[in-house]
Amino acid sequence: MGNFGLHIVTWNVATAEPPDDVSSLLHLNSPKGADLYVIGLQEVNTGPLRIVFDSVFDDPWSHCLMTSLAPRQYIKVASIRMQGLLLLVFSKLKHVPFIRDIRATYTRTGIFRYWGNKGGLSVRMSFYGHTLCFLNCHLAAHMQYALERVDEFEYIMDTQTFDCKKTPKVIDHRLVFWFGDLNFRIQDHGIHFVRSCISSQNYNLLWSKDQLNVMKDKEELLQQFEEGPLEFQPTYKFDLNSDTYDSSSKKRKPAWTDRILWRLRPKDASQDAQEEKRVDADIGKVKQMEEDEEYPLKIRQDLYTSNMEYSISDHKPVIGVFTLELRKMYETPLVQLQPEGDWSADIDAMVVYSPLQPFKASTWDWIGLYKVGFTSVLDYITYTWVKDDEVAFNEELIQVKKMKEIPVRGGDCVLCYFSSHLNCIIGMSEPFKVHGSKVAIEEGLMPEKLSEFDRAEQVRN
Repeated sequence: MGNFGLHIVTWNVATAEPPDDVSSLLHLNSPKGADLYVIGLQEVNTGPLRIVFDSVFDDPWSHCLMTSLAPRQYIKVASIRMQGLLLLVFSKLKHVPFIRDIRATYTRTGIFRYWGNKGGLSVRMSFYGHTLCFLNCHLAAHMQYALERVDEFEYIMDTQTFDCKKTPKVIDHRLVFWFGDLNFRIQDHGIHFVRSCISSQNYNLLWSKDQLNVMKDKEELLQQFEEGPLEFQPTYKFDLNSDTYDSSSKKRKPAWTDRILWRLRPKDASQDAQEEKRVDADIGKVKQMEEDEEYPLKIRQDLYTSNMEYSISDHKPVIGVFTLELRKMYETPLVQLQPEGDWSADIDAMVVYSPLQPFKASTWDWIGLYKVGFTSVLDYITYTWVKDDEVAFNEELIQVKKMKEIPVRGGDCVLCYFSSHLNCIIGMSEPFKVHGSKVAIEEGLMPEKLSEFDRAEQVRN
C-alpha cells in the first residue's frame, strides 16, 4: 500500500486575471508536496479577444499554474475548457507513465442546455490502475433554484460518457470527485443571523439550512457523495479586493457555494450479498468486485478550507487536501526508452525503445524530446513518429533514428513516448545531456542556424 497526496482547488475567479503568486493556493511551501493537483475554475474570462488569444496560446490561468509547478517537477497531464469553465490536472513527473486512459468531456446546462456558461467538465484517468474521475461544475445561481441545481447535476452525470469499456460513465469510476461553484445557498435564516454566526465562527448553526445538506436528505444520488465539515466561513459573496461580504444594495446573503465532495465506489459488506451478486450480476461486475478486494483503495481528507488571502474575485477559493492509500496494480511503465550514444545537433540522433508490457500501439504514436522542467505533453522541443525511419524491429527492440531539430545550445533533456490510443505518456527516459553544437558555436550561433526552440530560448535569456 502506498500513500499519494491529492490537492484540489475550486475557484470562481469572476473573469479576473491570475494573481502574481499562487504559492498559498497550491501550498507550494508545504514540506510534503502533492502527487496530483486538480484545479477547477469557473467564470474564466471569455471576452472575444481573450477567446481568440486563448485559442492560439495557453490561457493566463493555465500558463500561471504551469510555470509555478513546472520548476517543482510537475507537468500538466490533462485539461479541458468550456467557455468560462476550466479543469486542469497536474502530476509529479515520476507518476506520469502510470497515468493512463486519459479522457475528457463536457456538458452544457446553460440556456436551453445549449449555452456553456453553466455545466460540467470531466477528466477521467487510470492512476496506477485505479480509475479516478474529476468533475468540475458551475450550476444554476440564485436562492430559489435548488431543485434545478440538483436536476443539472443529475443530467451531467447521466449524459457524460467516456470511450472506456469499463468506465463509460462518471458513476462507474472507483473514485469520483465533484467540485465547483455548485451555487447552493443558506435558506430560511436571515442575513443578519447568518453574518452573526460567521462573525462568531458558529458555522454549525448554519449547516442544517445549507441547501446541499437539505437536498442530500432527499436525493439518493447526492447521498452517495461525502463532504468534510464546513468549518470555514462561507466563500460567497465578497466585495472585490476585500474580505467584506456584499455591501452593495443587493446585500446578497453569504453562502457556501464553492464545494468539494467525493464518492468512493461502494462494495458489498456481507458475504451473502457477494454470493447473490455472483449469481445475478454479469461477469464484468464480479471481476470488478474481486479487483476491488485485491487492490484496495482508501481515501482520507486531511484539509477542507477556504483561502481568504485572495480577493480578486467575489468568491474565495476552496481547497481540499486528500491522501489516497492504494495498492498499485502495476509498477512498470509500458515502454522503456533511452538515447543511443551522444546527442547533439551535429549528428543524427538515435532513440532505442522496447515495450515492457503488451499495449495497443498506433502509427500515431510518437516520441518527443523535452527540456527538463517541461510544462505539458505539448511542450516538446522536437518529436518523431514511432513508425518513421525505423532501422530495426523485433519483439524486443525497436530503434528510431534521425530525430531532427535538436537544440544547438544543448541542455538537460528527457525522451517521452506518447500513446495516441491511451492519450498519455507511457514511457520516459532518465534525464540526459544534449551537447551544444560545435558547428553552431564556430559560426557564432547565428539566428538563421538556430531552431525555433533555440530562438525562443535566446529571447527568454
